[in-house]
Amino acid sequence: MRKTSAPKTGAAGPKAETPPAKKPAAGAAQAEEAARAAEQKAPEKAPRKGRAPAEGKKPAEGQEPPAEKTPPGKSREDLQKELDGLRKKLDAAQRELEHQKDLLLRTAAEYDNYRKRTAKEKQSAYADATSEAVQAFLPVEDNLERALAQKECSAQDLRKGIEMVQKQMRAALGKLGVTEMGKEGEPFDPAVHSAIAHVEDKGSGENTVTKVFQKGYKIGDKVVRHAMVQVAN
Repeated sequence: MRKTSAPKTGAAGPKAETPPAKKPAAGAAQAEEAARAAEQKAPEKAPRKGRAPAEGKKPAEGQEPPAEKTPPGKSREDLQKELDGLRKKLDAAQRELEHQKDLLLRTAAEYDNYRKRTAKEKQSAYADATSEAVQAFLPVEDNLERALAQKECSAQDLRKGIEMVQKQMRAALGKLGVTEMGKEGEPFDPAVHSAIAHVEDKGSGENTVTKVFQKGYKIGDKVVRHAMVQVAN
């Protein structure tokens, strides 16, 4: 029998054939192509209704921008009417403001004129009163001037002249409404008397004027000068 020898290791032998790659099934390929076509035809995602597109993004081509919001229950016409009404009120308020400003300026001007007028009237009244007082004392001044013009005069004539001047002085004070205050024996009144001395006098009543040092004078109820008196305790 012939011995069959085993093939040598490393010797070039016939190449093993690689099995061919399996081709995808026809159905899977068609499904994949349909999915890609659907992705290409799908439109961009539209923004939610009622919201404006994000800043920097423009609405998709062919898509209208969202309408402006209006308060619920009010149309644009109602809002326009309300705005017109507010404008009319504002115009009326501005006209009233101008009117009040004009009144204020007029009142300020009238008050300034009144203040100047009253100051002038007060000054005029003071001048009239002073003139009246001076006129009342001019006869006294005239007689004093005549008396001093006499070079020689007896004591009796001098006394008569002084008495005449005093009479004219009292007449002038009477024309001005001046009356005397302070008489001996009358009760002491601090409103018209000024006590400069106190004495113990049992014959006189308490708080009684016992002596008048200087007469007081008043015009109506206004005290011009308090009488300086002595009062018994």
